[in-house]
Amino acid sequence: MKIFNPALLVAAALCAPALAWAGISASHLGSTNTMVRLTEPQRYLLLPVQEAMPDAKVEVLVNGKPERTLYVRLADTAVDYVVPLDLEPYRGQGEVLLNIITEAYRSRSREAADYVCWSAMQMSDTFDTQNTEKYRPLYHHTPLYGWMNDPNGMFYRDGEWHLYYQHNPYGSKWQNMTWGHSSSRDLVNWIHHPEAIEPDGLGTIFSGSSVVDHQGTAGFGEGSVISIYTSCAHSQVQSLAYSHDGGLTFTKYPGNPIIPNPREARDPNMFWHEPSGQWVMVLADALEHQMQIYTSANLKDWTLQSSFGKGYGAQEGVWECPDLFELPVEGTNERKWVLVCNLNPGGPFGGSATQYFVGDFDGKTFRCDTDPSVTKWMDYGKDHYATVSWSNAPADRRVVLGWMSNWQYANDVPTMQYRSANTLPRDLGLFRADDGQLYLSVKPSAEVDVLRGKAVAKGSFNVGNGKEKSFALPEANDGVCEIEIDYAAARGKQLTLTLSNAQGEELAMLYDADKHEFSMDRTRAGLSDFSHSFPAVTVAPTYDAQGKLRLFIDRCSVEAFDGDGRFAMTNLVFPTSPYTQLRVGANGASAKINSLKIYPLVN
Repeated sequence: MKIFNPALLVAAALCAPALAWAGISASHLGSTNTMVRLTEPQRYLLLPVQEAMPDAKVEVLVNGKPERTLYVRLADTAVDYVVPLDLEPYRGQGEVLLNIITEAYRSRSREAADYVCWSAMQMSDTFDTQNTEKYRPLYHHTPLYGWMNDPNGMFYRDGEWHLYYQHNPYGSKWQNMTWGHSSSRDLVNWIHHPEAIEPDGLGTIFSGSSVVDHQGTAGFGEGSVISIYTSCAHSQVQSLAYSHDGGLTFTKYPGNPIIPNPREARDPNMFWHEPSGQWVMVLADALEHQMQIYTSANLKDWTLQSSFGKGYGAQEGVWECPDLFELPVEGTNERKWVLVCNLNPGGPFGGSATQYFVGDFDGKTFRCDTDPSVTKWMDYGKDHYATVSWSNAPADRRVVLGWMSNWQYANDVPTMQYRSANTLPRDLGLFRADDGQLYLSVKPSAEVDVLRGKAVAKGSFNVGNGKEKSFALPEANDGVCEIEIDYAAARGKQLTLTLSNAQGEELAMLYDADKHEFSMDRTRAGLSDFSHSFPAVTVAPTYDAQGKLRLFIDRCSVEAFDGDGRFAMTNLVFPTSPYTQLRVGANGASAKINSLKIYPLVN
């Protein structure tokens, strides 16, 4: 596959006359308007991107008829990378013309004709998706290229886990919201598919959910995959699309929108409620800080039944990306309902985060068990948001996935060709803590164990009183590993865990048995100058955790879990070189480590 080097594109663009590439001609109609005509188009038009630039509006016309509009940060003085505009749908259809409008203020220093992008554009039948950026995760799901945020429309069927996600195919910052699509048979190895649902006249494609309509209640056939999502243009309305090929391609319902809500409402999440024999949808009434609950017999006609949330939990930011499901309570025959509410801003350590409520649901109304002032968080890190679950999962499992970033700095993290990854998949349950309340248990899904290589194991040892133990992290894959620690969590003990590299960068963790807390300090963990909000210390309550800890280290993230699921913490880190060492110690008196294992993780 041909590799496109942005540096070479810039050099060629600066040395070559405008319109140097065959099949491309441009007419500059003014300081902010350029028309690019494509003759004998190949599969892709490669668009040069410079991230520091504002969006240019690109209108695609075929034989003079508008086909689509997209927004691209076209390069002015330098090319950071290129993105492909797929021309295959227009082959043989006639003349393809791009009407491009750039920001007016750019013309104050340079005329549109002088921008690098015109001479750096080229057509090609291939596009390189191999990415060698140092921070691309080894075993977390990422898009092949471009921007990604919320996971969407997740469903399980015939052994496959389908993941859709908010995707910008034309750059690595938020824009052009489309449903990207990946699938997996093991929640670890992902196959990337073409875009599933693209913008239309109702707007771009925001978040939503998918179900398998086993009985064909929507009228599109038994077993059809039905997706409902938010269309966003001048307002936010809910739209429906259906698939007859297992979720690979979708047809949009001609009666869209199906819910023209008068307020800013988004991110519909739906499921079949067996006791009442109907479909239920939870819709985020974003600015009112509440969730609306609808019911339907056919997935097309919806009736508003109730709302929940005003005055409950964290209220500082908009409410988004809901989910509602039933879970068993550990060690009992009891089952309770959990309402997930993602919030931005207002997280426990700033920015976006995922809260939840435990209670009862009768098919129309959710009632919370706790006082409105109680806030419960699914994850206590900075980088866990938009978390929702797969529908139709086997064995009564409730498997969730989150977006591993934070709106405070998601557009600015130090990656370029792609941005953002998903968290590890996690299985949820409920447990009753010593305070008598029910909390979510969060465990890495069992499928991730397949990543483990041969462990380096250490038996019982003591640390503390100024004594530390050091362990090398695997060198073969940039220190990517899982660390499993069994720790005697006796009162008066503070276990310290430190990841470090040769540059002196350190990620410091503390397990405090007295305070029943686990904390992670990334203030000296690596790059952080891209955002003043990035350096942080995050703290999680450990409830009745017994001193078992699992740490998952990837090239740009650390996820910490109690071994019994009593807490979870997800944080991005950007060390300038990989972490190579783990130091284990204790503040004050001697502490006992029952066992420690380091598994290299390979994918």
